[in-house]
Amino acid sequence: MRTHTGDKPFKCDVCGKVFSYRQILKEHMRLHTNDKPNKYDVCDKVFNHRQILKEHMRLHTNDKPYKCDVCNKVFSYRQSLKLHMRTHTGDKLYKCDVCGKGFSQNGNLQRHMRTHGR
Repeated sequence: MRTHTGDKPFKCDVCGKVFSYRQILKEHMRLHTNDKPNKYDVCDKVFNHRQILKEHMRLHTNDKPYKCDVCNKVFSYRQSLKLHMRTHTGDKLYKCDVCGKGFSQNGNLQRHMRTHGR
């Protein structure tokens, strides 16, 4: 219910960030302690959160649950689909401060900047 009310009574003593539930604060604290209890036996990588481990497992299983409604391309991560959608919408959030050319992804801007010697 707190999700809908916006009530966040649990506060991180380290950074001051607030949370709706004690368990979410507990998981957040792992960022400060570098505790990584979720280990994936296939590659021995460890993760702070179970959800991040689940997402990582997709790299090994080639699971791609996120599909573009425009071109049907599939992605392992929601964020990858979100970035991909910019190719269809034409959104270019990253602008070159030298020539003004726009890019949909920061990595493409960084690669472009090398053409200017930066």
